[in-house]
Amino acid sequence: MNALAATNRNFQRAARILGLDSKLEKSLLIPFREIKVECTIPKDDGTLASYVGFRIQHDNARGPMKGGIRYHPEVEPDEVNALAQLMTWKTAVTDIPYGGAKGGIGCNPRDLSISELERLTRVFTQKIHDLIGVQRDVPAPDMGTNAQTMAWILDEYSKFHGHSPAVVTGKPIDLGGSLGREAATGLGVIFATEAWLADNGKSISDHTFVIQGFGNVGTWAAKSIFDRGGKVVAVSDITGAIKNPNGIDIAALLKHKETNGNLTEFQGADVMDADEVLTHECDILIPCALGGVISKENAADIRAKLVVEAANHPTDPEAHEILSKRGVTIIPDIYANAGGVTVSYFEWVQNIQGFMWDEEKVNRELKRYMSRAFLDIKAMCKIHECDLRMGAFTLAVNRVARATLLRGWEA
Repeated sequence: MNALAATNRNFQRAARILGLDSKLEKSLLIPFREIKVECTIPKDDGTLASYVGFRIQHDNARGPMKGGIRYHPEVEPDEVNALAQLMTWKTAVTDIPYGGAKGGIGCNPRDLSISELERLTRVFTQKIHDLIGVQRDVPAPDMGTNAQTMAWILDEYSKFHGHSPAVVTGKPIDLGGSLGREAATGLGVIFATEAWLADNGKSISDHTFVIQGFGNVGTWAAKSIFDRGGKVVAVSDITGAIKNPNGIDIAALLKHKETNGNLTEFQGADVMDADEVLTHECDILIPCALGGVISKENAADIRAKLVVEAANHPTDPEAHEILSKRGVTIIPDIYANAGGVTVSYFEWVQNIQGFMWDEEKVNRELKRYMSRAFLDIKAMCKIHECDLRMGAFTLAVNRVARATLLRGWEA
């Protein structure tokens, strides 16, 4: 099942549980606006290349739309649509005043030089500048993009609209980025995990972890686990996978990754088959890579008792059913990985106020938002007698539906 079908299914289940009016349900499902633009740039060798850029703006009932921009060869409308919708529910779960959006360009950033990436980003911004904005739609980095990409968008947007640091988040610190933003998604995953563990009288130091995807989110999650006394027994990324039943020295692994980049050449662990990472023995599995990695084919073999969805849509609905029947708890993506957008909200607030916070305040506020959201989800689980995924979806859909009705959606 693709990401859009899975997201729609979860939404529709939540809508039925809440007893939403069918017309309102349909209205909440349809995106506010879909943008598709051609981006033609001169390559470094003088030839012209054309790329297709997308921006899906899903909902603005609770505030400006918010969502990442990804540069990836497989960027296509259905996936962008699903991720935009997920952002609407994600921002509502943590109760920050945003709606959802998502964008991207179908390209492989590794095949482009820095100057080509800059030209592509600026052309894309020129095509959508009048449809994004501080109070309209606020982009952020995603797969294949970074703080530098946001700096180019900020600069290009400001040529049309004047200096507007709050138009993007995930910017370099020197241009108004927030301290703590880089670690936010990974740290938010750990705060979500800690909230569930505390609710069950446990702590991170009592558990073993497997992290699939050792990129930005995975490295910060692993570092946080290591610092709290937890054992990371296996990790993987695009270079391969490694394991150590006694726990990997994450501090040493991060140093190795900086200098070498290849996980499989790390001396403090054994090389393993990357396909076996998800089914490796552990207490808590954290998928941090692409969507759909836990499917009906491998769900029965997963040995973790808790899955924390740090990636977007890592678990197919069929796999979710299999895991639930086996008694595996899943902390859903729309809550678990909401730390990034929450700290993006803090960055936006700081930019608007022109008053910056220190990192300690950012992390303290992030923990407060993630802890409060968990209690809100638990309350919905109790009311509707459902699992955490439906608890999060009913919480989010209910908040967006109420905001939509209060604004007078049929007016």
